[in-house]
Amino acid sequence: MKRKIIEIDEEKCTGCGLCIPDCPEGALQVIDGKARLVSDLFCDGLGACIGTCPEGAICVVEREAEPYDEKAVMAKIVPQGEAVIKAHLEHLLGHGEEGLYRQAVEYLTESGIPVPAHETAGTSTACPGSAAKSISRAGSVDRERAARTESELRQWPIQLRLLSPQARYFDGADLLVSGDCVPFAYADFHRDFLRDKIAVIFCPKLDADIEEYVAKLAEVFSQHAVRSVTVLHMEVPCCSGVRYVVDLALERSGKEVPVNEYTVTLQGRAEEGSRVRRRGPGGGHLRET
Repeated sequence: MKRKIIEIDEEKCTGCGLCIPDCPEGALQVIDGKARLVSDLFCDGLGACIGTCPEGAICVVEREAEPYDEKAVMAKIVPQGEAVIKAHLEHLLGHGEEGLYRQAVEYLTESGIPVPAHETAGTSTACPGSAAKSISRAGSVDRERAARTESELRQWPIQLRLLSPQARYFDGADLLVSGDCVPFAYADFHRDFLRDKIAVIFCPKLDADIEEYVAKLAEVFSQHAVRSVTVLHMEVPCCSGVRYVVDLALERSGKEVPVNEYTVTLQGRAEEGSRVRRRGPGGGHLRET
């Protein structure tokens, strides 16, 4: 059958193993110094491992693969103990996989294994980028009387896959490179960030070809005298891949452009100067700054 499943770029993978703990299903192992997908049966294709890969070596693709087998996965998870069972159940709920969740609980019940206490209301931390949350808002703002915000959009299109690296509006531009979800979370996106900038948006988790994005941004930097880049991403781990794409594109272009980074919280605040991963001189290993 054709379905979503993870793919590992062996050239990018350093074998650090940081992805392994985020795959309680047991689909990943480090073999011969590289992370490997050891069985299609154990990979649910939901991508919980993506956000913890410091090299951006893991992505979700759609290809022919054996159907995911929840009960086979549970047989591997149960010996790992209660904490791993709990993480797996919350992982399924966090992605809205209620059918697989029921199969997992059914397996535990049939095997006489107690179902561990776990989050059941969509507040799982197993995959922060997909976990359902309700966000409360104070009702003190009179939205009818609030000043109307005008659009600051200066070009079209804005989705990175549709952009042409040859477009003249990149000449001398200040770029705003943003995750898709940011404008929905940050109310003053147009006023505080988009004004006087050229917008580029994409999703580092759901968009299939991140390598294409790196190559296209590298072309933009190579062909135009870009003055600055502002990076905006959500606080969920997988969205930090926006900065990774910008850094790698700059490295390939050989250009030095100042980059400012902001992390937007689910509560709608923008925080500057978050911990980011940057490449060392000459494309060396990533280092924390």
